[in-house]
Amino acid sequence: MKIASALAILVLATAPAFAQSVGEKTGVNSALGIAPTTADFVKEAAMSDMLEIKSSQLAKQKGTPAEQTFAEQMITDHTKTSTELKELVSSGAVQAQIPAKLDSSAQSKLDKLNDPQPEKFAKAYSSMQVSAHKDAVSLFERYAKGGDNAKLKEWAGKTLPTLQHHLQMAQDLDKK
Repeated sequence: MKIASALAILVLATAPAFAQSVGEKTGVNSALGIAPTTADFVKEAAMSDMLEIKSSQLAKQKGTPAEQTFAEQMITDHTKTSTELKELVSSGAVQAQIPAKLDSSAQSKLDKLNDPQPEKFAKAYSSMQVSAHKDAVSLFERYAKGGDNAKLKEWAGKTLPTLQHHLQMAQDLDKK
C-alpha cells in the first residue's frame, strides 16, 4: 500500500508543466472569476492562438468574402500574440511551457470545420469564433486582474482590447 501511495504521489508530482489545473480545465475558475495559474494561462493563450490561426486559414479557403476578411485579421493578430507570448517565455520572463500542437479539444473544434458544405462551414466558423473569443476575453481579463507574473499580467492587459474587438467582430460576423 505504501508503494502504491508513493507511486501515485510521484506520478502527480512529475506531471508535465503544461498540464492544466482541474479548475481551469473544467471551467470552474472562469465561472468563479479566478485567475488562472501562469502555466494554465500560457497553455490556454497559446492553444487559442493556434486554433484561431488554423481555423482562419481554413476560412480563407472556404469562407465567404466577409469571413475571409475576418480570417485574415485573425491570422495577423494571433500570429502577433503568439510571437509575443513565445518571446516572453523564451526570454525567461515567464516560466511556462508552450504547447507544440493543438490538444484534443481544440483539434476536435478544428475538425468540425472540415465539412465540405460551405453553408455549414460559415455557421460553424462564426459560431466557433464567438465562443473562442468569449473564452479568450475571460481568460485574459482574469489573468490581467489576478495573475501572478507581472510581465505576463501586463501583456494580458494590453492584449485584452484586441480580443474584445475580435469578439465584437465575430459577433457581427455570426449575425450575417
